[in-house]
Amino acid sequence: MYTFLTGPALWATFIIFCGGIIIRIVFLYSLSLERDKVFYNHASFGWGLKSILHWLIPWGSVAMRQQPFFTFAVFAFHISLLAVPLFLDAHNTLWEEAFGVSLWSLPDVWADIMTVVLICSGLFLLIRRVVRREVRILTSAWNYILLFLTMLPFVTGFLAYYQYGPYETLLIVHILSGEILLVLIPFTKLGHMILFFFTRAFIGFEMGGRRGARSW
Repeated sequence: MYTFLTGPALWATFIIFCGGIIIRIVFLYSLSLERDKVFYNHASFGWGLKSILHWLIPWGSVAMRQQPFFTFAVFAFHISLLAVPLFLDAHNTLWEEAFGVSLWSLPDVWADIMTVVLICSGLFLLIRRVVRREVRILTSAWNYILLFLTMLPFVTGFLAYYQYGPYETLLIVHILSGEILLVLIPFTKLGHMILFFFTRAFIGFEMGGRRGARSW
């Protein structure tokens, strides 16, 4: 099972992930040309970039400053979500074996800290969805499933690394859940990891390029 997941399944996962992202971007771009031509009449690289940057900087917008703790949890979650899979030393070994590419590696202690931070911030976001009525009414069962699937590779990877429980089973679940997550990204709300940049740029075009007002 391990050989299959780290061989054919891994290649299939990356093909679906990359192909799905490209297809979705092309589809949405074509749809925007058909239905939202007005945005391109006042497209502004400067305003689009400003809109993106202000929403990438913690507390860079008024909305973020109004919810400082929520903003901290969101940024902690997303930074850890990207940094640990990309820069974990064990993952870099796999990158090198599979693709001949090795990235800079996080010290193990930092990877552990960021994993714990992600799990804690993920639990906070989960609890917030349950207890905040205005968030709960907008939350479907699928939202909970996606959050669970996002956290599962980190929980199982952490447990497997420290051998808390059946190592082989945890490792299989860790790899399998990570691959499922990558496959789902292009076809679910998780696609915002890429589409965020297009959305913020378009809002910058509308608010800044056309109205001369900030979108943050």
